[in-house]
Amino acid sequence: MTAVERLREHLPDYYDEIVEMDTLTATEGIEFDRLYSDIETLLNESYPETATIFLDRYESDLQIPIEPTKPAVQRRSVIISKMRGSGKVSGSMLKNVAQAYDGGTVDVGVDVSHYTIVITFIDSLGIPPNLNDLKQALEDIKPAHMRLEYKFRFLLIGEIHNVMTLGEIEGITLSNFAGGEPIV
Repeated sequence: MTAVERLREHLPDYYDEIVEMDTLTATEGIEFDRLYSDIETLLNESYPETATIFLDRYESDLQIPIEPTKPAVQRRSVIISKMRGSGKVSGSMLKNVAQAYDGGTVDVGVDVSHYTIVITFIDSLGIPPNLNDLKQALEDIKPAHMRLEYKFRFLLIGEIHNVMTLGEIEGITLSNFAGGEPIV
């Protein structure tokens, strides 16, 4: 329902026949529609998960290098992880930061004897496109004496066997992988 229709709903029926009221509600309705749109945009920009216009401002406030050529999704993940990565360092904090980049489930383990934090990507395949941003974010918040190790999950032939035939697998070339689109 447009703002014009909402305005007319609130007026008495005898205004239906007055041309000036039609003109007035039509012009005011357009302005109210713009106002509603601007309010919705402002609300979306108030949260980094939906921001588009204010990404530069979030990056500036959080002292993140502004890279307008990067896709908005990757910029948002850097912003969100930076916001999540403040406070006392814990396994759950590292997990929250890593999941902000990947969008999937991430497991964080600590090998105390080797001073290593192991980040395992559980339900996403391959290497995340913004892995360098994730590495930098985790380097910034992890204890200095700890080393980071990353484990990725790839599609195995045994897993493909349930979905594809051997003939379909043989038809796959490297160019199929160039676009980054899943084959299965």
